[in-house]
Amino acid sequence: MSETRRITSASPYEEQFGFCRALRIGDRIEVAGTAPIGPDGKTVGVGDPAAQARRCFEIMIEAIEQLGGSARDVVRTRMFLTHIEDWEAVGRVHGEFFAEIKPVATMIGIGKLIDPDWRVEFEAEALLRDGAEG
Repeated sequence: MSETRRITSASPYEEQFGFCRALRIGDRIEVAGTAPIGPDGKTVGVGDPAAQARRCFEIMIEAIEQLGGSARDVVRTRMFLTHIEDWEAVGRVHGEFFAEIKPVATMIGIGKLIDPDWRVEFEAEALLRDGAEG
């Protein structure tokens, strides 16, 4: 049976709601819904969907790296936008991180997120390959 490893981030909601930022079971890493939260626990890039997207991807990749993977291991992303008109700006940032990797991706317009300042939230899945250690 594979060992499960979990990591947390600066999100105040993880402890409050009982979840972790990411977990690894065997060669699979799942990253929870990730919002644009800075190390101080405050929203990054209020009103700027590109800055918020960039922060979310940074948090997600850092979590994957802490669990022994890298951005190259990402096989799926899910992008949730409260303002669907932000799709191009968010898509361009996705391309900054994943243009060569090309994971499968889903972008969805939604009504709202927990914090009204958040315009985006993302999830990711990674599959470790090439002898990545755990």
